[in-house]
Amino acid sequence: MSSPADSALPNFRARDERFVRTALEAAAAADPRDVPVGAVVFDAGGRELARACNAREALADPTAHAEVLALRQAARVAGDGWRLEGVTLAVTLEPCTMCAGALVLARVGRVVFGAWEPKTGAVGSLWDVVRDRRLNHRPEVRGGILEAECAAVLDTFFHTHR
Repeated sequence: MSSPADSALPNFRARDERFVRTALEAAAAADPRDVPVGAVVFDAGGRELARACNAREALADPTAHAEVLALRQAARVAGDGWRLEGVTLAVTLEPCTMCAGALVLARVGRVVFGAWEPKTGAVGSLWDVVRDRRLNHRPEVRGGILEAECAAVLDTFFHTHR
């Protein structure tokens, strides 16, 4: 789902594809036991602040999703406390409810993701947490960027782990 502002700026597409390709690189670093999801945080100028991959199995931590780990690292790097206003988080899979809530609470400016997640997605599929009008912050969202490439990584993982 694209926002009207994004469709008015065609240069966002190439930039967002670059961001998601970087998230795919981050996903490739995942422990073989973890679902290969990668997330990267970029500042307003497109400079990478942080990257992470899922590490729930590796860390034995149910909250060690790529998005949460990348947000934690970006907050340390940015040095402005926990507010990440103006940043873009790129992730290979649509965020879940926990991660969508973290994006809102961190005041992330934009969320760009690859594959849709109809079972647990909370950025437009099953729920739309980040655009709930009752919240005080709502990031822009672009989904389906390099969707086939992102979905293929996940399909391969689940095919070999079932």
